[in-house]
Amino acid sequence: MGSQQAKFDAVEAPPSLRRFLLYVAVAILATLPAIALRAVGWRPDPLLDALLFGLAILAAGFLLSWGAEAAEKRISAGLIVALVALITVLPEYAVDFYYAYSAGANPGGNYGHLAAANMTGANRLLIGLAWPLLVFLHWRRTGDRAIALDPANRVEILFLLLPSLYAFLILLKNSISAFDTLVLAALFGAYLWRAGRRSGVVGDGDDDDDEPGPAAALERLSPTRQWLVMGGLTVIAAGVILVSAEPFAESMIGAGQALGFDEFLLVQWLAPLASEAPTIVIAILFVLSGRAKRGLTTMISDKINQWTLLVAMLPLAISVGAGRLTGLPLDGRQHEEFFLTAAQSLFAICLLLRLRLSLASAAALAALFLVQIVLAVAWQGDQTRTIASLTLLGGVYLLLAAILAVWNFPALRDLLLGGSGAKGAEPPR
Repeated sequence: MGSQQAKFDAVEAPPSLRRFLLYVAVAILATLPAIALRAVGWRPDPLLDALLFGLAILAAGFLLSWGAEAAEKRISAGLIVALVALITVLPEYAVDFYYAYSAGANPGGNYGHLAAANMTGANRLLIGLAWPLLVFLHWRRTGDRAIALDPANRVEILFLLLPSLYAFLILLKNSISAFDTLVLAALFGAYLWRAGRRSGVVGDGDDDDDEPGPAAALERLSPTRQWLVMGGLTVIAAGVILVSAEPFAESMIGAGQALGFDEFLLVQWLAPLASEAPTIVIAILFVLSGRAKRGLTTMISDKINQWTLLVAMLPLAISVGAGRLTGLPLDGRQHEEFFLTAAQSLFAICLLLRLRLSLASAAALAALFLVQIVLAVAWQGDQTRTIASLTLLGGVYLLLAAILAVWNFPALRDLLLGGSGAKGAEPPR
């Protein structure tokens, strides 16, 4: 029996690795048109530029995700959380850094608006689209009407709550300053420390056997070769992102002008879709492989990263562009966009207080997100109506969050005090 299994493994191993190498080759090929355009300095058309450079960033994001995914078996929990947070979202950071840097270098331009648009869009996209999608897929696959979390996942919920509350202090100041950078970076550091203490190695537990994505094939290689492949993927992807970020960011502006569409909306929704897609796909694969809890936890961690480090990066990028220490002032539109993002985060946290995200909760998140998109598109160009809709939707989120907080007060108390009154996640209903 053992010899038959060994023979089976020997037959199966090469195709798995070949498939992985094929995926890598396709991803690299997808980056070549953008690299060629950047090398010769030719910009044929804003729409084509946006497509090609966006495709390159998407492909690079997948390369980064595969490298981080493979590393999870070999790195301690705290370190892998840091690597996943800092590496897999590099596409999002690169694009937003460019907008923020340009805002500092060109104070009279519109780049500050676009930096805020990209940041708020990335944050709201995760909660409004990715979280509901995972719950829906889990329901379709298993019939379970909720994804249940563990009591240990209060760490993620708490460290999503803290920056969400701090966001309202930023709103009172009406600017994102260097001091906010320090606070938010410290919160993320504290999250890494707590997450690192929780377990020894990522993968501990009964729902972490093999990784679900293409990078699972790397487990058949020796540790040295795995590290070489992971390092190579990261270097290639980082190079592609650095080459593509500036032309992609500029092409989004040009595409909006060519289409007669609000460039703010393109940057807010389409740019984050390209940069966030690989991480969302990995979470979907976890759900489809029967590890919905792992997929949802991945998305919550990604939201923590976006809501701390991505926001914290903005004053740094603007300061580098301006050549002096400065921050990002929030005008009327930016203020309400940030308010809506903070309110949505609080509502999502309150939905997680009972350590489960149900199908009804996911539907509420998706429906409210859809309302945001519809109103934004319908009222593009009308600043008065747009700002009023942002304020109204933010108020709806806060009202719903307050109701849920009162309704689930014992769970909220346990979360804030670090208690363990709940015996675990309630079974999905």
